[in-house]
Amino acid sequence: MPAYHSIFLQDTDVRLIANFPLSPLRTRTRGPAYTLPALPPNSPPELSPDPDHESYDPLDEILSLYRANTFFRNFEIKGPADRLLIYGILCVGELLGRVPKTGGQREGEKALINAALEQFAIPGDAAFPLNQAFEAPRDRQDAETLRQYVVS
Repeated sequence: MPAYHSIFLQDTDVRLIANFPLSPLRTRTRGPAYTLPALPPNSPPELSPDPDHESYDPLDEILSLYRANTFFRNFEIKGPADRLLIYGILCVGELLGRVPKTGGQREGEKALINAALEQFAIPGDAAFPLNQAFEAPRDRQDAETLRQYVVS
């Protein structure tokens, strides 16, 4: 059974930094990403929209495919959207490892906020674990834009 690939592979009008896409996100944070429309007010916040919905973004896809794709040893990268999927799955795994096993929701939120405030590796950094699958940003400005995108 093959791994699940991104449904955003057909999006060709997305800005790229190196080979990393700056896909539209459903966010209220200002940043380099184009902002998708918010979900309707009556939709439950814990549920992702359907993939056909206009507000479905790569974060929804990462969370829905996380469990299934972590079981695969090999993953054929078919385009930039797959790289975003891989990066997102890597980040989710890292963040889940930082959440304390015991404790409440408050302690988990605090651990995730602290992780978001730390300096983190992006493609091209020596500490980034998957540099063979990603290109480095061409200059400091692109690297900073990529960092802003990842935290937005």
